[in-house]
Amino acid sequence: MDEKKDNIIKSNNQCISKTSSNSKNYPSREVYQRAKRMEASHRMVSRSKSTDKDDPLYDLYKEIHSPSSKKSVAKESTKSIKEVKSNIPDKKSTTKTTKSTKVELPTKKTTSKTTKVEKVEPTTKKRTTKSTKEDKVELPSKKSTKKNKEEKVTTVTKRKRKLNVKNLILLLILFASIISLIYSSVNTYMWYLDSKQTSELNDEIQDAVDIKEGDNNSEIIEQETDVPKNNPYWDYIKMNLIEVDFADLKAINNETVGWIQVNGTNINYPFVQGKNNKYYLTHTFDKSHNAAGWVFMDYRNTKDGFNKNTILYAHGRKDKTMFGSLRNILKSSWYNNKDNHIIKLSTEYQNSLWQVFSVYRIPTTSDYIETDFKSDEDFKEFVDMLQARSAFKFDTTVSGSDKILTLSTCYNDNDKVVMHAKLIKYTNR
Repeated sequence: MDEKKDNIIKSNNQCISKTSSNSKNYPSREVYQRAKRMEASHRMVSRSKSTDKDDPLYDLYKEIHSPSSKKSVAKESTKSIKEVKSNIPDKKSTTKTTKSTKVELPTKKTTSKTTKVEKVEPTTKKRTTKSTKEDKVELPSKKSTKKNKEEKVTTVTKRKRKLNVKNLILLLILFASIISLIYSSVNTYMWYLDSKQTSELNDEIQDAVDIKEGDNNSEIIEQETDVPKNNPYWDYIKMNLIEVDFADLKAINNETVGWIQVNGTNINYPFVQGKNNKYYLTHTFDKSHNAAGWVFMDYRNTKDGFNKNTILYAHGRKDKTMFGSLRNILKSSWYNNKDNHIIKLSTEYQNSLWQVFSVYRIPTTSDYIETDFKSDEDFKEFVDMLQARSAFKFDTTVSGSDKILTLSTCYNDNDKVVMHAKLIKYTNR
């Protein structure tokens, strides 16, 4: 009897302990149904056995179903039910916890150490629906969309500005190139017109002027040093002089001074003398405006005779007009022909012959266009400087008592081409 009683009490306590232990987890309906079944079984046993005093289990049933035992069992059952209810989470609390708490996934170390794995029971549909609503991606607010739009607008405006700046630069380059093309084409056309006018005027002059050659009553300049017999000087002094009638030329231009010929070049023009060295840079022989200009004598020189250094200027035209062909003197082919080393001049007062002693190209300077000298020694130093500059070596000696002729023209915007010759023969008119 006592053993059976103890077994019944143990089983009863086990049920209660299971309910209390399961209350820690989320309980199910089986716990409640099991407790109800046990109560019903106890009632049925008590009803069937309560009158049977001779039954050996009567005392056990009596103890079990006594008011005191029933109260204790009821108390324990109510406690277990309360504990189960207290462990059941409310809907509000579950929603809050889902917001605040995050499920931390177990690492490999913790999973290897833990032996018992607690089962996570699935949440209800209501909870899942709420959590999915809350877990949705937050849409950008109006402020953020406005900022994004403003940023896009600013980026677009910046790109447009960059494009506008690039377009402006391209337009400016195109405009500048068009202007330079127009300017160059206009200059080319004007240059063509000037050259055409100059060549036509020169043809008229050549047809109108009669150039004679002769050697009547000429005087030869004495040389201070002995000249070797094989020197070309002895051949030069045998050459004829030129003589030009200036009446027709004076009718065209009253500032006409003389005529010049340079062997090995196209130089065969009348030359004039103005009041300065600028006028005939932009005016032709008939005094009409022309960028080709004309050959002119330095305004510091005298007309009726020759100074220690008589200077003639002209433009170095690319079409070889004026002094344009003077750059030929820098070529070895010109130098090797000894007949090219002679210049012939004719003025109203004298016809003369000049022997070349120096030719060179030099950056623009004015040290070779001196006209007056203090003494023959000063002039000799000047001549030595000119000879030292020469691109070729000429077998010509120049003394302090000689007179020289200088031809100067532009080789380009920065350099000059210069020729120097000394007077070796002349005749008065």
